[in-house]
Formats: sequence, structure tokens, C-alpha cells
Amino acid sequence: MSPLLDMLSDPLMQRSLIAAAVVGLTAPIMGTYLVQRRLSLLGDGIGHVALTGVALGWIIGSAMGLVERDALAVPGAIFAAIIGSVAIEYVREKGRTSGDVALALLFYSGIAGGVVLISIAGGTNANLMGYLFGSISTVTELDLALTVFLGILIFLVGIGLRAVLFAVSNDEEFARASGLPVRAANLTIAIVAALTVTVSMRVVGLLLVSAVMIVPVAAAQLLATTFKRTMTIAMGIGVIVSISGLTITYWYPLSPGATIVLLAVAAYIVALLIHTLLGRRRITARDPHPDLPDDVDLVAAGTQTTRSDQCKE
Repeated sequence: MSPLLDMLSDPLMQRSLIAAAVVGLTAPIMGTYLVQRRLSLLGDGIGHVALTGVALGWIIGSAMGLVERDALAVPGAIFAAIIGSVAIEYVREKGRTSGDVALALLFYSGIAGGVVLISIAGGTNANLMGYLFGSISTVTELDLALTVFLGILIFLVGIGLRAVLFAVSNDEEFARASGLPVRAANLTIAIVAALTVTVSMRVVGLLLVSAVMIVPVAAAQLLATTFKRTMTIAMGIGVIVSISGLTITYWYPLSPGATIVLLAVAAYIVALLIHTLLGRRRITARDPHPDLPDDVDLVAAGTQTTRSDQCKE
């Protein structure tokens, strides 16, 4: 049997490859919206808060006498990540503190709370490292099922609502004037970003998850001139680096999460070289809504209606 077939016939690698493909496909979807909103570090903040949720899951699992104390770690991470993302969106919307200060609060309180609570739950540094930097070898069938389910949900929301979410991410005032549900869209982005972090937790770890969300998007921006194409290319890069990174670690004793991130950074460097060699230019500021014809039909229709009303007046 060839080495490749040997790898593909391994049940552990089958689960790991599927999980890596799901993460590589879905993480850049939400990352594209975060980059558009200039909230690239939001994934890091949510990841830190999710660690506190992991620790809470450990404590509850221990209190319930579960054989596997980390059985509730992922549900705990999902709960904490959603609460944290909604909180940061509320703070951002109300303007009670700057976005970078709010993210810093998430960073510090999340990581500190997670470390303390895991210690209280009887966890070890090894357990902590697995969640911080990924431990794809521990992916169970239940973890895979949850990852696939959440991945499908992220994909449907991120692609199905792309028109509205893009409009809100690109220009909130423009979207509000067009009659779009800005608050609901912002909450949707925050919550789905939280789900993306928890989906990626097993593959790359909570400390590296933001890289898988953001770096492929940064690379895609160098090769594309529209939001839709940027997202599509970023998804392709995400899948390629995730599967390639996991494949490399099958033959070499390397950390899957770190390897995937380094491959994503390498993809960015290649994209930068291509961008430089071809001399392509980014979209200029003269067209603040370049994707309206192909991405945001709803907003375009609303804009046309508004202009017609203005002409009537």
C-alpha cells in the first residue's frame, strides 16, 4: 500500500482531514467580514474567551462525575465565545470604549480566567496546551460531527447572507440608510465568528485560530479586486493550507496548527510576490462600494430607490 493510501485509510486521519477541510473552508468566510470591518484581531479575543468556556466545561464535567472531564469543553467554549462576541459588539456599538481597549479586555480576562479555572478543575498544562495550540489527534467522531454541523451553518450564513453582511461591514451608515437591519447583521457576524473560533479550536488551537481566519484573506486581497472574489480565493487558500499542513504532520512530528499557519503565511508571501510582479493595484477610494453590481443587489436596489425619490423631490 502506498504511503498516501496508508494515510487515507487511517480512521484518525480521515476524521482529521475532514475537520481540517471544514475549518479551512469556513474560517476565511468570516475572516473576510472581519478584515472588511477592520476587526482582524477579534478572532484572537474570542479565542481567549473561549478558553474560559473550555475551563467551565471541565469544571461542570468534573462536578457531574463524567468519565471524560473535557466532554463539555467544546459546548462550554461555544457558550463563552458567543457571550464574549456579543459583549464586544455591544461595547463597540455603544461606543463606551474604543475597539482596541475592548479587545484587550477580552484578551487578558479570557486567557487569565481560562488558566485559573482549568487549574481549579484539576486540568494540567498538557490539557491547556492542547486547546491553545490545537490537538487534532484527539478529534473524536462526536467532535467531527459537531465541527461539520457548525461548518455547514457558518457556510450557509456567510454565503447566503453575503449581500447584507458585506453592506454592513463595508459601510454601516450606507447600509442603515438603505433600510438594512444593521444591528441584526452585526450580531450575526459576531456570533458566527464565535462559532468559527470554536470550530477551529481542535485543528489550530485558540491562539492560532485568528491566523487561519485572517491570513488567507490578506493573501486573497492581493489577488482579487472584489469582495466576492476575495472570499472565494481565501476559501481556496484555507482548504489547501489546512489539508497540506495536516498531511505534512502525518510524516513529520510537527504541530498541525503551527504548520497550517506557517503555510498560510507562505501563501501570503507568494501572493505578495505575484501582486508585485504583476503590478496590480487595489481598488481606489473613489469607488467606496465596488461590489454593488455583483455582490449587493439588495443594497443597489435600495440605493436606486433612494435616488429616484430624491429626483422626484
